Amino acid sequence: MTAPARAHTSAELIRAEEPVLAHTYHPLPVVIARAEGAWVEDVEGRRYLDMLAGYSALNFGHRHPALIEAAHRQLDRLTLTSRAFHNDRLAGFAEGLAALTGLDMVLPMNTGAEAVESAVKVARKWAYEVKGVPDGRATVVVAENNFHGRTTTIVGFSTDPVARGGFGPFTPGFRVVPYNDLAALERAVDDTTAAVLIEPVQGEAGVIVPDDGYLRGVRELTRRAGCLFVADEIQSGLGRTGRTLAVEHEGVLPDLVLLGKALGGGIVPVSAVVGRRDVLGVLRPGEHGSTFGGNPLAAAVGAAVVDLLETGEFQRRATELGVVLREGLEALVGKGVVGFRARGLWAGVDVDPALGTGRTIGERLLHEGVLVKDTHGATIRLAPPLTVTADELGDALQALGKVLGREG
Repeated sequence: MTAPARAHTSAELIRAEEPVLAHTYHPLPVVIARAEGAWVEDVEGRRYLDMLAGYSALNFGHRHPALIEAAHRQLDRLTLTSRAFHNDRLAGFAEGLAALTGLDMVLPMNTGAEAVESAVKVARKWAYEVKGVPDGRATVVVAENNFHGRTTTIVGFSTDPVARGGFGPFTPGFRVVPYNDLAALERAVDDTTAAVLIEPVQGEAGVIVPDDGYLRGVRELTRRAGCLFVADEIQSGLGRTGRTLAVEHEGVLPDLVLLGKALGGGIVPVSAVVGRRDVLGVLRPGEHGSTFGGNPLAAAVGAAVVDLLETGEFQRRATELGVVLREGLEALVGKGVVGFRARGLWAGVDVDPALGTGRTIGERLLHEGVLVKDTHGATIRLAPPLTVTADELGDALQALGKVLGREG
């Protein structure tokens, strides 16, 4: 049988996906074939400025030379052993990551959702063995409008009806409170509470930045209550907000930190639970694991990511360019932008609904050569690679002003 001719145009490739891919995404109509730094190119050769950066998985840009070199070097040596055996890259990666975060021990996994699920297991085990919660009664307190992943356990404590609807029955043991509300959090915590699990900045909800003092309050409250503070830094961590971790803006250190996305450098999926030794130490052989978690290729790339962050360059860039981003958005308030929230090189931008939804704004920006992603309603997220330049950032903001009916 003669194989069908391979489709090459964007339209052909998009049509080819329809019958064979589960419809779990609604991507913008662009088919990316190549990328470098902050720029991507479609199959027809058109270039776009990437202002999403893979939901922060590409903090260091597309194909960062140091990360590509680390991956190539490891590909020529060893890619997988499983944790049935030791490998020569894992200890160095774990030691570097623990030192970078100021914690003691690392549980390597693959995806962000796996890191969250792992943290829930660890928190429950700790509650039973250390805190003394009666077996089967441990609870975890989470925040409204959270986004921690899409497993059945995680969507069970989501308040997003799209993420949650139709997937029950759900795992019990979670209490949901309003975000940025310490009084509500204190009312929800009791003797059964194993952990408080929150995002230091709620990304999927529209880059919601809590009030100053909230994270310190969470840390103090959990310490008083004798439960764990678990910070989901999968999107907010590793330089995005101008600090290695977003919790550093308030000078607090959680008991467990969840990392992913940028930890894999945009090359391979890498995630981790990083925590205190006395917390992660409750796990014993056979109680948790992952075939690919901590594989040599992932460890090599993850170690190279740690090396990039140790210099502080990317944290400084996010801080400095965050000023450019904030000033550019302030200039658009009242000119199509009705409000925004920003921390570092990350912003949620609320557009006047009369001008369109976040989706339609994204489609218009696509025609201007800028890629963004909508979130809820008329809100778009801006999260360019930390390698973006001030001029590129200015061009993206000018394009946003143009599609909103102003040149800015």
